Amino acid sequence: MKIITSTAEMTVWSKEFQAKGRTIALVPTMGFFHQGHLALMKQAADEADLVVVSLFVNPTQFGEGEDLSSYPRDFERDKELARGQGVDVLFCPEVADMYPGKGLTTVVVEQLTSGLCGASRPGHFDGVTTVVAKLFNVVLPQVAVFGQKDLQQLIVIKRMVLDLNFPIHIIAHPIVREEDGLALSSRNTYLSKYERQRALCLSQALCMAQQHIRQGGNPAQVLDLVHEKIASSSDVEIDYLVLIDDRTLGVCETIDEHAVLAMAVKVGKTRLIDNGWLLTRDK
Repeated sequence: MKIITSTAEMTVWSKEFQAKGRTIALVPTMGFFHQGHLALMKQAADEADLVVVSLFVNPTQFGEGEDLSSYPRDFERDKELARGQGVDVLFCPEVADMYPGKGLTTVVVEQLTSGLCGASRPGHFDGVTTVVAKLFNVVLPQVAVFGQKDLQQLIVIKRMVLDLNFPIHIIAHPIVREEDGLALSSRNTYLSKYERQRALCLSQALCMAQQHIRQGGNPAQVLDLVHEKIASSSDVEIDYLVLIDDRTLGVCETIDEHAVLAMAVKVGKTRLIDNGWLLTRDK
């Protein structure tokens, strides 16, 4: 596995192999890999000849008071995990290389970024779309793989690719969970043993909602049940609980194959998100 830290070197590497007819899949990450990240890498290997994993804790997607300085990092562990997945390049640029000088350009996707996580994290998605656009321009992939846990991010990136004519196919990978249902996240390391148990209310509420729909429940009843379940968990603060359409992120009035329960809560000081389709379908 090759480690590249320069954006210029990364582009040269990609162009060299593309000239040989090789396809490249990119997995954008902020590191501190878990099994969810490794699943994305495996998916990427199935989709292209070569896999590039970017490891970059992007400062522009963190707001004031968020966890940029404390975000978990372990480069040596990440390097070995990526190597174990057969990754071809681990791309680890410096902030000064990704953001040379005072940047005057930001990539903004409107409407889709105004609600959900965008409402409580102003500017977050501008940072996400800008850095992903930069990574696309540097790595030049034909395919990029993103996890569905960050569903709003996934939909926003798909729209950016469509609107800006990036010749890149976006692949969505289903949420990877622990055996007890907790969605894998690098931020789970912030949780104490007690808080981790409290965090299970998210996946439990999702299962409850799916079961209720199978039994003929309506959207209002689902949200009431989910709210009651999560609100009853001590040390859990609700940010949002909403039924959304997976195409528009708008509120669902009826339950169909596009209806997703999206949730964000704080468990102690840790903000966690989760989501799931209420009707079972292959993603």
